[in-house]
Amino acid sequence: MKPLFYPPRLNPLLVRFVQIIAPYGARLFYKFELVIGSESLDQIKSLQHKTLLLTPNHPTFHDPIVMFVLSAKLKEKFHYLAAYELFNSWLAGFFQRLGVYSIRRGLVDRSSITETLALLSNPESRLVVFPEGGCSFQNDTVMPFRSGTVQLAFKAMEKKAKQGETIPDLYVVPVSIKYKYTQNMEKAIAQTLEELEQALNIIPESHFSSYQRLRLIAEQVIVKIEQDYGLATTETNYQSWQERIKKLRIKIIENCEQQLGILTNPNEMVRERTYKLEYVLKTKVEQLESSEVNPESNLLKTESALNLDLIDKSIKRLLNFDAIYDGYVAENPTSERFLDTLIRLEREVFNIDKPKPKGFRQAIVKIGNPVNLKDFFNDYQQERLKTVNNVVFQIQQEVQKKLDIEFLN
Repeated sequence: MKPLFYPPRLNPLLVRFVQIIAPYGARLFYKFELVIGSESLDQIKSLQHKTLLLTPNHPTFHDPIVMFVLSAKLKEKFHYLAAYELFNSWLAGFFQRLGVYSIRRGLVDRSSITETLALLSNPESRLVVFPEGGCSFQNDTVMPFRSGTVQLAFKAMEKKAKQGETIPDLYVVPVSIKYKYTQNMEKAIAQTLEELEQALNIIPESHFSSYQRLRLIAEQVIVKIEQDYGLATTETNYQSWQERIKKLRIKIIENCEQQLGILTNPNEMVRERTYKLEYVLKTKVEQLESSEVNPESNLLKTESALNLDLIDKSIKRLLNFDAIYDGYVAENPTSERFLDTLIRLEREVFNIDKPKPKGFRQAIVKIGNPVNLKDFFNDYQQERLKTVNNVVFQIQQEVQKKLDIEFLN
């Protein structure tokens, strides 16, 4: 039986050794180098001996590596909150010794909450949490931040207050991560377009621009997904892509919830609902794998009818296209935005979870103005939910602002 929780078992000597080689490994295996200005470094260094909650945006699967390389640059030890699925490998113990611990998304993970509270109560702790809850696959924009960790930070402060201790400084540090390719990416874009066109049997007009070819591919993918869920009608041809994408999200998630017996909550964010689906599906699959069921039994027939493979694919689609919207590339047709979208389409068409980087990149990190939760503690005691939401929104805006500044540069 796998444990339900993987606690951090930080080994300082191992962390320091890995930090020494991390910048070289990032260049070799993940195709990026960290770029951070002295002003941003000074922002963190000025908070020495303070408890820090670092909240980066999450545009790619490589962002945790970026944060680890940042810890190496600072010569500090970070803790990292990571999805439980990360530990489904022989590297689980290694991750734990680097300060990583698990959270099971889609449910109240009390062990993870307890660990987080302990870390946020510890002076000089540095905890990295990705408040978007998962990859956005968009380099320039952030998804709505989840409020859970900020809420726990306030609870850690509240516990000290109840014990008669002085309210501590606890800083939330907005971190913006933005990738920039260091070389001309036209060849990589053209090659990826051609591979997707071949897979989808698309023959573009010879005079079509790369953007027109991208829209042809995207249109074909949308139609294919609509067909899978019975939404391909003559009416859809007259609807905007935004309307079609929205309808697809609703249809897919409600269909999965119905099949898995989950009560629909339309007011909850799609990503939260998707993580609940992911957890329930995983539980059902584990039950099937661990039980010796008679082929004629009602249980097996019921589970077969659910078509777990299709539900799993639906969940991956929801996570892949959660943040996407029509016009993302047209607003600012950079190589980065172009390839953000192409990588999404590759994940769908070729069923690849983590496509390889298209080229070498700079991972540009900027630190926003830290927010001391101590300054909001009195407000929190009066209006908890409102205060938490206001702080989370402020942090989200600060992360987005730094991304926008980098875009202008």
